[in-house]
Amino acid sequence: MSRHGDISSSADTVGVCVFQYPMPRLHTTEEVFENAKKICDIVKGVKTGLPGMDLIVFPEYSTMGIMYDRQEMFDTACQIPGDLTDMFGAACKEAGVWGVFSLTGEQHEEHPKKNPYNTLVLINDQGEIVQKYRKILPWTPVEGWSPGSTTFVSEGPKGMKVSMIICDAMLPLLSCKDGNYPEIWRDCAMKGAELIIRPQGYMYPAKDQQVQVSKTMAWCNQVYVAVANASGFDGVYTYFGHSAIIGADGRTLGECGTEDNGIQYAQLSISQIRDARANDQSQNQLFKLTHRGYTGVYANGDGDKGVAECPFDFYKTWVTNPKLAQEMSETVTRRTIGVACCPVAGIPPPNTEEEDELLELTNELNLE
Repeated sequence: MSRHGDISSSADTVGVCVFQYPMPRLHTTEEVFENAKKICDIVKGVKTGLPGMDLIVFPEYSTMGIMYDRQEMFDTACQIPGDLTDMFGAACKEAGVWGVFSLTGEQHEEHPKKNPYNTLVLINDQGEIVQKYRKILPWTPVEGWSPGSTTFVSEGPKGMKVSMIICDAMLPLLSCKDGNYPEIWRDCAMKGAELIIRPQGYMYPAKDQQVQVSKTMAWCNQVYVAVANASGFDGVYTYFGHSAIIGADGRTLGECGTEDNGIQYAQLSISQIRDARANDQSQNQLFKLTHRGYTGVYANGDGDKGVAECPFDFYKTWVTNPKLAQEMSETVTRRTIGVACCPVAGIPPPNTEEEDELLELTNELNLE
């Protein structure tokens, strides 16, 4: 049984801690390393208080903060593996725990010609990097990170499958903005993820939506979710906290408030999630999606597997003709990355001709 409220863990449970670190405001490499040392001390200190802890998760941007100055962003960008991951690895090994750490940013292969990546690393209790995830869907129009290209699933503590995403998750890691797209959750789950880790640096006013989406995605994908969000004010944004650990049925096991340095800890059962995926029926979304209508198909004498083919036209188009899928998106949204009524620094404004064409198209669609 997954449970909350104790400091232990067992052979069947993974002890997971989310640490609500206040958003730092840093400017130099020296300041980044000073901050990283604080995080390393936290890893060791929290393990003392939570002896059952197998994994600790820190928020997006917790190591470097947000470098609002472009030159500072390039100057502080690091290599992976490198000195920072060596520090985190040493702390994990000394404490005997796994950890998820944010590196914003990781130097691009063509550094400094191209923007860095927003990256998460999963480090095991031997100090080794097990998974490196680059944020697939940066928080445009503000974030200027080069986008990553895929999700990963790794064997995490005690054999639990883990993935990472970032804010917008075998263990997948998801990042802040990544988590706003149902596709990324399903991709991780279908690759075998049992725990999706979502470090985020999310700010007001989107608190209610972000709390809701993690619970909904846990339920829709039969996965545990560990959300570590930032708190505090960095001079630009106020971060709403509410770091949480969510059960695979979408119910919250534990959730922080808005406090700095908040902690939530829960024991996540390995056998329980595997039993649910193998034996649940009416709410087994992962099975039913690729075995559509199996009850009726079997009754019709057409086999016992249901319908396997994808019924969704957009997804078929996206795979076979990405440019056409982009055009489909633009038809229901807009054709340019810039918006004339609310310009954002670094984004080119749309030209008037394009805007007029888009307005005309929108009116036609509304009339139809």
